[in-house]
Amino acid sequence: MSHYFETPAGQEVRHEVAATIWGRPLSFVSAGGVFSATRLDPGTSVLMRLGAPPLNRPGRVLDLGCGFGPIAIALALACPELQVDAVDTNELALKLTAENARRMGVADRVRTYLPAQVPPERRFDEIWSNPPIRIGKPGLHDLLKLWLARLASGGRAQLVVGKNLGADSLHAWLTSQGWVVERLGSSKGFRVLRITG
Repeated sequence: MSHYFETPAGQEVRHEVAATIWGRPLSFVSAGGVFSATRLDPGTSVLMRLGAPPLNRPGRVLDLGCGFGPIAIALALACPELQVDAVDTNELALKLTAENARRMGVADRVRTYLPAQVPPERRFDEIWSNPPIRIGKPGLHDLLKLWLARLASGGRAQLVVGKNLGADSLHAWLTSQGWVVERLGSSKGFRVLRITG
């Protein structure tokens, strides 16, 4: 069975996805085989609405699990001094993110990577993610251990997780790993968590 975190086979069926993020109307190209291919995912929408405002200074931000790029591109548009690394395991998602970044004039500051392509020494001032909960708890824990360890000193991560998909247990697990976790808000069955060292 194919999943959105795997690169799909076959011909791309493309379409436009309209979304308003931080008051800015945006139009993305998307395609079947990527996460939430036909709309801005409700969890992502909650993250963008309830998360703390993005950095408004020079810095580097990670969009972990970028899909067709709404988080990465919205961050780059909102914060002209940010460099944004958009990471996904799905090569079609990376292709669409790069295309959307070009269309919206931020390709010079939004770079796409498979996880293994991110330089190992790179550190992030912020991580934004609607993480792939459906890979299962062990896989999710491994993913978060890997990337949260790459926060710069004083950095923070913001995640959105469905309450019925284990948001509260994830909160408890992150705390047990030594992270400071704050619930920024809840809406439509989703929790937004801010994580700091």
